[in-house]
Amino acid sequence: MPEHTLLAIDAGQTGIKTRLVAPDDTAQEWLFPGVLTDRPLLAQLAAVVAEVTRVTNEAPHTVTFGVSGLTSAEAEADALMRHPDLADVHRIVVTHDSVTSFLGVLGDRQGAVVAAGTGVVTLGVGPEHSTRVDGWGHIMGDAGSGYWIGRAALDAVMRAHDGRGPATALTAVVKERWPDLETAYVALQSSEDRVRTVASFAAPTAAHAASGDDVAIGICRAAAAELATAVLAALRVTDAPADAAVGAIGGVLGSDLVRSAFEEAVRAERPDARFVPAAGSGLGGAVALAHLGPGHPLHERFAERTR
Repeated sequence: MPEHTLLAIDAGQTGIKTRLVAPDDTAQEWLFPGVLTDRPLLAQLAAVVAEVTRVTNEAPHTVTFGVSGLTSAEAEADALMRHPDLADVHRIVVTHDSVTSFLGVLGDRQGAVVAAGTGVVTLGVGPEHSTRVDGWGHIMGDAGSGYWIGRAALDAVMRAHDGRGPATALTAVVKERWPDLETAYVALQSSEDRVRTVASFAAPTAAHAASGDDVAIGICRAAAAELATAVLAALRVTDAPADAAVGAIGGVLGSDLVRSAFEEAVRAERPDARFVPAAGSGLGGAVALAHLGPGHPLHERFAERTR
């Protein structure tokens, strides 16, 4: 039970989830639009705190942030502490959302967690240290993510259109949004929300893969291989035990094909790995972040400020 009011924030590209936990352990939750990675992060996070404060008519004592696209926890914590919308907040804890995802899924266990939504990031925790794998954004990374799948689907559709690739049922999906395929790229490139637009094609790709479309199946299997590669790297770098726990969350893993292919690829190298269901969520991990001790392997991955 918290001693003070805690506002936990899980800020991803798909949505910003918040949970306000009172000293009596009662909780309220709100959902806000996702983080826009092409815009300044500070203003988006501060606006969420300001809105919760406005609705509840009281500033929380402690605010924890698990944030997609975070580049420097130290710098962001300093900036948030100075922001006028957080002037009445006494304690701030900031980390990348890979940390809160890990805590929400595995808690204190050693292993790796891959969180695959619009973007993707994997975090591994071993006996003494932790490591992050990917999460480098849609231009330089995010292999196997919803964006990655959507981008592959659009590529496949245009290859089929040109005669460079096999026919696919995904063509009809893309034509529902852009009837004229030859001008689709112009509309997409000029869109302010193009990352989420591209990622929106991940779900129909998974659906057509389940229905037997060969192109969609190939894309989903390739995504699963990328996710497995990231998890295996995380386990290897952190010297995690042979029977380390592996957690996999996010909309991409909602596809039975992607999940089964992912698990098969991990087991090919780590036959004793234990695939475990999520103990909680990234939002629950943001709550747990407030209570991590200084000796925890993840302590080096977050910044804390108090006044």
